[in-house]
Amino acid sequence: MGKKTRRRSAAELLAGALQLPADAVAGMPRVELVGDGQLRVERHRGILAYDPTDVHIAAGRLTVRVRGLGLELGTMNRQELLITGRIASVELE
Repeated sequence: MGKKTRRRSAAELLAGALQLPADAVAGMPRVELVGDGQLRVERHRGILAYDPTDVHIAAGRLTVRVRGLGLELGTMNRQELLITGRIASVELE
């Protein structure tokens, strides 16, 4: 059986040439969870819905859904968003 080769996307090729992470070039969000009390989302596109138990974040082709208790929006600017509180789950939709 022959070996199957996968064609690399233009974003992957550009990321390799510039020595950048492929997710940054493709516009994908970077989601960082620290314990169960802090979530940082970089390259977001804004808040879609918010209440203290459920936050929906636009992140390009994805929606990041955060569930928990006492969720609060911390730092929010064009580059990043910080959510604090008791985080129970993070879902990518």
